[in-house]
Amino acid sequence: MTTIRSVQTVIVDVPLVRTHKLAMAVMQAQSSVIVVVTSEDGRVGVGEATTIRGAAYVPESPESIKAVIDAHIAPLMIGQDVSGPRAVMGRISSAVVGNNFAKCAVETALWDLYGKTLGLPISALFGGAVRKTLPVLWTLASGDVERDIEEAETLIEARRHNVFKVKIGRASLAEDCESLARLAQHFGERARFRVDVNQGWSLLEAQQGCARLADAGVDLVEQPISRDDISGLSLLTQRGNIAIMADEAINGPVRMAEVIQARAGHAVSIKIAQAGGLLAARSMIDLALLSNMGLYGGTMLEGAVGTAASAQLFSTVEHFAWDTELFGPLLQRETLAITPLVYRDFQLEVPQGPGLGVGLDWSKVKRYGRDGQPDLDIPADAREEVLHAVHG
Repeated sequence: MTTIRSVQTVIVDVPLVRTHKLAMAVMQAQSSVIVVVTSEDGRVGVGEATTIRGAAYVPESPESIKAVIDAHIAPLMIGQDVSGPRAVMGRISSAVVGNNFAKCAVETALWDLYGKTLGLPISALFGGAVRKTLPVLWTLASGDVERDIEEAETLIEARRHNVFKVKIGRASLAEDCESLARLAQHFGERARFRVDVNQGWSLLEAQQGCARLADAGVDLVEQPISRDDISGLSLLTQRGNIAIMADEAINGPVRMAEVIQARAGHAVSIKIAQAGGLLAARSMIDLALLSNMGLYGGTMLEGAVGTAASAQLFSTVEHFAWDTELFGPLLQRETLAITPLVYRDFQLEVPQGPGLGVGLDWSKVKRYGRDGQPDLDIPADAREEVLHAVHG
């Protein structure tokens, strides 16, 4: 039996390629907690947790995630069997309430370590991949429709994205609907558009906005109202003039079951961090499939590690009716991965190496790490193993 020797965390702050505006926040950089789990035989597994501008989006923040892992989760992991990620997560869940993002980062590192131990990708540990690529859309969030048009044109020309989600909710309803109409009219059949309101509307605004957006050519509205207004989401779904997707309303399998029972959406966004990890996210996927709810692969704007974790899980699912948005690494000015994830022909190629299939460049992790944090202790053999796994 090989056991866990250490659990380390570090916060990194990576600048974005452009300003990212949401209903509740404006971002210039993304902060991630990188989790490093090392086994007694010197192998390393990595995980990642991100939020939206600190605690502006969820109750957790990079600082709280690091603190809870260091003080409460890591001690529960030391000495545990590397081959039992489910058992280790059960031990953690029985002692730590909530903290889904922290748990997801730790669980990702456990699966990465176990996969490397077996020489298998994480997808193989969840039943096996049924696809090698995933359709990926891009989020337009500059707040300027002319800039959004220019950005989308560039991405279509590069064959990187031709489906776009537009962040709205900061401007007035009329201004947002007018902007979407301009976008849809400009591109015609060359692109498809969805919107994400991030809970920015009242129910009355949502009723008006959904009708106007449907007329403008938008095909889906994500979480237009408060996460707690399940009955409101159900009402909007029953109106049927445009597809409604639940996102913030879902923070695990139990809440997923409530949304499904209320028919509070035509589609559901699956985010491994919001779910509390890959195991919980897989349960949510199964619930959605059994209930004929359309699947959408969501993101918390993770870098290469969190994105690879989602991709590994999503590759085990045959159909995502509403695509995925695993574009987080492309939004960051520089990837922390040794080899960047591959995006082409409007798809993300699922990494094929053991574990996550992604190796971190530890010099970059150190460069973007916050001041005052100790350097990570990475075994030399593990550094070489990752380089070999990624480059073959």
